[in-house]
Amino acid sequence: MTTAQHLAELWPGERPEAARRLLSAAVESFAKRGFHATTTRDIATQAGMSPAALYIHYPSKASLLAEISRTGHAATLALVERAVAQAPEPREQMHRLVADFTAWHARGHTIGRIVNYELRALSEEDLAVVADLRRRIEDTVRQVIEAGIAQGTFSPTDTRTTARAVTGLGIDVARWYNERSTETPEELGERYGELVLRMLGAA
Repeated sequence: MTTAQHLAELWPGERPEAARRLLSAAVESFAKRGFHATTTRDIATQAGMSPAALYIHYPSKASLLAEISRTGHAATLALVERAVAQAPEPREQMHRLVADFTAWHARGHTIGRIVNYELRALSEEDLAVVADLRRRIEDTVRQVIEAGIAQGTFSPTDTRTTARAVTGLGIDVARWYNERSTETPEELGERYGELVLRMLGAA
């Protein structure tokens, strides 16, 4: 899936076409140069627009990063909550959660790198919003682990540390996955799901 396709999933017709072009251009520019080395002119040029046109939609490159990060984290929270809601018990919930979470970061690896590895570039206010979304994702994973331990499906463990390890596995996929990878996002998600079950003692 291209960056443009992944962005279209995140923002399905909610914004003007020019705003979506700027978001896509910002992702490509941040991924190529890093946030701090990217200029608003870089983003506008990537989008085929003038710098003045950029400011009609976004006051700064920081506001673009904030929207990309906030929306990306909200999408992964919804994905995690949906996976838990659609499975009947902790083992299946965890497998589906990890598989979907991993596949999302593989399909949208460019966006995934931005939302997870440019956190320090966010303003204090925007970081607080994103930190809350990240905490809710981790709490959802931890609750599944706790339910599995209570049921006897998972081995007793430090649930908070384990939840962080589980999400960290999926997030890291965005760092190295690319279109030349031999596994599809779905295949990788299934394998990561089995790996996490083994880690929890429920292979």
